[in-house]
Amino acid sequence: MKKMPVGYQLYSAREMVAKDLKAVLVSLKEMGYDGVEFAGFFDYTAAEIAAMLEEVGLKAVSSHVPLASIEKDMMGTILFHKAIGCDTIVVPYLEEERRPGKPAFAKVMQSIYTFGQMCKAEGMKLLYHNHDFEFVDFSGMYGLDFLYDAIPADLLQTEIDVCWVKYSGVNPAEYIRKYTGRAPIVHLKDFVGRKGEGTPYGLIGQAKKADAVAFEFRPFGHGCQDAAAVVEAGIDAGAEWFIIEQDQWYQRTPMEAAQMSMDTLKKIGLK
Repeated sequence: MKKMPVGYQLYSAREMVAKDLKAVLVSLKEMGYDGVEFAGFFDYTAAEIAAMLEEVGLKAVSSHVPLASIEKDMMGTILFHKAIGCDTIVVPYLEEERRPGKPAFAKVMQSIYTFGQMCKAEGMKLLYHNHDFEFVDFSGMYGLDFLYDAIPADLLQTEIDVCWVKYSGVNPAEYIRKYTGRAPIVHLKDFVGRKGEGTPYGLIGQAKKADAVAFEFRPFGHGCQDAAAVVEAGIDAGAEWFIIEQDQWYQRTPMEAAQMSMDTLKKIGLK
C-alpha cells in the first residue's frame, strides 16, 4: 500500500489540548503522526501555534472553523490560518436549523460559495466535513451531494468522514471514490452500533444522553469499518492526507486511542 501522511484531529484530545497543547503535539509526533487538524485554538496566538508546530515538527494540515465564525470575519479567518501555515479550512458542522432541507440552507450555500471564492483567491482550500444528517433526501439526492453539486469543486472540496457515511447506511469506500479528485482529506473514524441505536451526538454534547452500549466511537480498525478498504479508496480518490478522529475514548486515554489507530495504519501498510 502507498505510504501517506497522517494527521490527528485535535478535537479528539480536546481536554488535554486545553491543558497543554505542546505536550499533545509531542506525543503525536512520537507516535508517527505527520500533522494535526485544529478545532479551535484555545486562546493561543497564531505566532505561538506556528512556533510549537515548527519546534515539534508537525504540519497544520487543516482547521475546523464553525460557519458562524467564518461569516463574522472571513478575511480574518484566512489571515489567521495563513499565519500558522495552514492552507485548508473546513466547515465542520451545521446547526439543525441550517441543515439541508431547512430554509436557512440557502444562506449556508451562499456563505460557503463566497468564502470559497475568497479562499481560492488567497491560495487556500475550503472543505466541508459531513455528519449523517446530510444523508437525507433533498431535491432527489442526498443533501451532501446537493451541496457539492451546487458549489464548484474549485471552491469547495470534500472531507468525507467515514464514520458518519457508514452510520448512514452508505458504503464509505464507494462514497469516497465518488469524489475522486475532490477528496484531499479523508477522516478515518470507527465505531460500533447502528443507526437508531442510541443517539451518537449525545456523546459529544449535541443531544440527550446516549445509549453508549448501542453506539461507541472506537480507535480506527477496532470497530465496524473495513479499514484497509477505506484507506485504499482514499488513495484511489487522490487523498493527500488521512486524519484520525475519535470523538470519545471511554476506558482509555485519547493518546492510547491515537496509538491504537496509528497501529492499525501501520498494520495495513499506510505508514
